Amino acid sequence: MRKTILCVEDERQTLDSNRRALEDAGYAVLTAENLAQARAALSQQAPEAIVLDIMLPDGLGLDLLKELRETGSKIPVLLLTALSAPSDVARGLRAGANDYLSKPFAYEVLLARVETMLRNAEQMPDRVTRGALSLDVLSLRALLNGKRLSLTQKEFALLMLLIQNEDRALTAAYIYETVWQQPYVPTDRALASNLYRLRKKLEGSEYAIVNVRGVGYRFEKA
Repeated sequence: MRKTILCVEDERQTLDSNRRALEDAGYAVLTAENLAQARAALSQQAPEAIVLDIMLPDGLGLDLLKELRETGSKIPVLLLTALSAPSDVARGLRAGANDYLSKPFAYEVLLARVETMLRNAEQMPDRVTRGALSLDVLSLRALLNGKRLSLTQKEFALLMLLIQNEDRALTAAYIYETVWQQPYVPTDRALASNLYRLRKKLEGSEYAIVNVRGVGYRFEKA
């Protein structure tokens, strides 16, 4: 069964070229020239991925991206834009984009980026289990020894990030910018507070979050 890609682009020639390239690669393609059309398309069908322009006639593609992420949508999104400054790239990724491609670009690169996004999405399991700990990725529910573990959205996202990088030390800046999607401020106690509560809640799970001196934090078997 062919995977469906939604292309959102206000430049008609670029939209048609992107559609042809994706269709030639075997994808079914939905198109939209503005945010209103994109929202209408999404209300009718959930595509496997979105190629999203940032500058659109009726607003920013980033607004649509944030709407998707706030509703819990995990649809992979590739931002496609003429904005290529490092700050623009960082802004897009922090808003929840999976990847970022600056114009002009080669269609071979566009197709490779879409393929990679889809492959990574398929590799994300619906449920993650570590010892007595079980996380349902779709419902954002956690169980410990078969009983509901009360986690806030931030605690769940923080725990998922640590589990995905099990036995690997992550810096505080990387964790904060990934989970909170904003620049890290060392004086902000949000990360430390969430880690403190999460450690308490993980007691009895056979796993722990440890401090790695001079680096950051690591999720490992206790």
